[in-house]
Amino acid sequence: MSPALRVSVKTIGARPRPIVAARSALDFKVTPPKSRDQRERSNGVFTQILESEVVTMRKSLMRTHLMLLAITFAFTSTAFAAQSTAKPSASAGTSWSVPRTPEGHPDLQGTWTNAANQPLERPKDLGAKEFYTPEELAAVNKKGYLGQQASTPEAHYDFAQYGMYGMQAKFAPNLRTSLIVGPEGRVPAMTPEGAQRNAARAAALKGHEFDGPENRNLLERCIVFGDQEGPPMIPPMYNNNMEIVQSPGMVAIFNEMFHDVRLIPTDGRRSHPDASVGLWRGDSIGRWQGDTLVVDTTNFSGKVPFHGSSEYMHVVERFTRTDPSTILYQFTLEDPHTWTKPFSGELVMGPSDGGIYEFACHEGNRGLPNNLRGARLAEEQAPKNTR
Repeated sequence: MSPALRVSVKTIGARPRPIVAARSALDFKVTPPKSRDQRERSNGVFTQILESEVVTMRKSLMRTHLMLLAITFAFTSTAFAAQSTAKPSASAGTSWSVPRTPEGHPDLQGTWTNAANQPLERPKDLGAKEFYTPEELAAVNKKGYLGQQASTPEAHYDFAQYGMYGMQAKFAPNLRTSLIVGPEGRVPAMTPEGAQRNAARAAALKGHEFDGPENRNLLERCIVFGDQEGPPMIPPMYNNNMEIVQSPGMVAIFNEMFHDVRLIPTDGRRSHPDASVGLWRGDSIGRWQGDTLVVDTTNFSGKVPFHGSSEYMHVVERFTRTDPSTILYQFTLEDPHTWTKPFSGELVMGPSDGGIYEFACHEGNRGLPNNLRGARLAEEQAPKNTR
C-alpha cells in the first residue's frame, strides 16, 4: 500500500461519519444500535463500506499513477525530440540552443560569478604559454589562490573562516594561464606620458597619504571597487557574484561588491556624452552583434585608474552565452595616453550558487577612521623636529 493510501485509510478510519454520509445516494442509513447483536451487524456493514472505499481509492490512485506515467513519457519524448533538433554546443558537447528574450536577443539573465584562479597577467616564467593542460591546472590550484597557499594574506583576517578565501569559490572551466590573452599575456609597457603622470600622482601623495579621507583611494572609502566592478570586470577574491537583468533596450549588471548597478542602454538612441563629462565607471552603451552583447565604455574620470590608466581609457566588452551554464566575457582596453598598445583579456563566467547579498561596506568600515586616527596619534608622538 502506498504512503498516500495509508494516510487516506487512516483518515477514513479516524473519521467514518463523512464517508457514510457521502453514500446517502444509496439510501443507506446507520441507526444507533441498541444491542450487542445490532452493534456487531452495524460494525460489519461499516467494515464492508470501508473496504469498498479502500478498493475504490486504490483503483483511483492506480489510474492516476498510470496517467502520470503517460504524461511523463510524453513529456520526455517531446524533450528528447526537441534536443535532437537543437543546435549543438561546441563547449558542452550536447544539444543546446541560445535562449532568447521576447525581443529575440540572447538571454543573459541570471546570477553569475566570474570567480577565477587565473591572474590578470601571465607569470613571466610561463613565457608565451597561453593554456595549461588539465593536469597542470590541477597542480596550480593546489598551490592556493593565485599561488598563495594560506587563506590569511593579512595577518589579522582569516578569509577562509567566513567562506571568503578564493579557493572556496566555484570556478567555471578555464585552462588559460592568465586573463590577458596573446603571446605576451601582460599589460603593455607605459608610454612616457603615462609613466610621468603616475609618478607625479605618487609624488603628490607622498607624505600626505593619511592627511584626510580625501587622500585615500575610492576603494578604501567604500565608494567604488574599481577593477572589480569595472569595466573591465576583473574577479576579486570573494563576493564575485553579479546579476544580469534585461528589458527592451536596456541591460543592467548588478555587482554584489560594492552593490552597484551599471545600466547599459542597447536601443541605439543615445551616444556618449561630451568628453568633458567624466564618470567613475565611465559611460557604457551596448549593442547586439549577432548573439554577442558588445558594450562600449568611454568618459572615465581618471579617479579610478585601471593599472595607471587615464580618463581617455576606452573599454570594449563582449558577453557571449556559449552553453546553459557559461558566459564568455571578453574585454579590450585602449589608452594611448597610458599604454603603448591595446590589449585584450577574457574569462569564463558560470552560474552562482545563490542570490545577491547586500555588501554593506560603510557600515563596517572601521579601517578608514582607524587609519586616520593612528596617523594623528603618530603625529602627536613624533618629535617636534621631525614634524
